[in-house]
Amino acid sequence: MRKIARIRRAVFDGTDDQPLKHLGEAQTCYVIKNWASFTGSWWISDDRDAIRYAKFQNIITRETIDIFCIAVADGDIGAAEAFGLMKQMAACDRHLRLPKSAEDLRR
Repeated sequence: MRKIARIRRAVFDGTDDQPLKHLGEAQTCYVIKNWASFTGSWWISDDRDAIRYAKFQNIITRETIDIFCIAVADGDIGAAEAFGLMKQMAACDRHLRLPKSAEDLRR
């Protein structure tokens, strides 16, 4: 679909020589924005450009840190364990916003 291809190129810097690169992100944003059955769905990303685009499109956005804060608040995981997992993610080259301490996940 041309609209998805446009999003992939304009928002996510997709190129013609790598047609699948960022295709999932573009498709997901398109579906959340345009399919009624996905109204109110969240866009979860740690990519600044993707977050900015989704917010501009009035899509509810969350980052990994937000998901961990919710999980800690709901008692699904302890703050120290969540903080440790986030540090492991960062060590594996995931580019996410890290809290300064485990306590920052209790917001």
